[in-house]
Amino acid sequence: MRKRTQARETALKILYQMDMAEYALDQIFPSFWESHPAPPDVQEFTEQLVRGTHEHLKEIDQKIIQYTENWQLNRMAVVDRNILRFAVYELLFLDEIPPKVTINEAVNVAKKYSQDEAGKFVNGILDKINHTEVHKPDSAAQAKDLDS
Repeated sequence: MRKRTQARETALKILYQMDMAEYALDQIFPSFWESHPAPPDVQEFTEQLVRGTHEHLKEIDQKIIQYTENWQLNRMAVVDRNILRFAVYELLFLDEIPPKVTINEAVNVAKKYSQDEAGKFVNGILDKINHTEVHKPDSAAQAKDLDS
């Protein structure tokens, strides 16, 4: 498994825990890494995703609400909600990651960790956000280099 893919899956697990119970960021990482060891670069990208998502949570949630039709955030599956959250963070705040990579990775994580239709649901919302909110380059060469 690619390192960034592993980091995204790990970020989902941490964000899920944080969504289900109140954990402080500084408390969750040490205990999580102790029970789920990962290479330093996986830990670094995971923490970047989790911290960034947490820091911009209100803005991210507003974007998700804006682009979902007939969905309330608190009625969404917890897994889907948190996949959308870290992917929207990537789309809006991590300029070095091409949108196609972010969306593809989020869809794959949704297919792996959620229900059958979750991939389509995640793809639809992220695609809408990408086409209206994101203004960054999306070259295939850049995508290939980044997600190794």
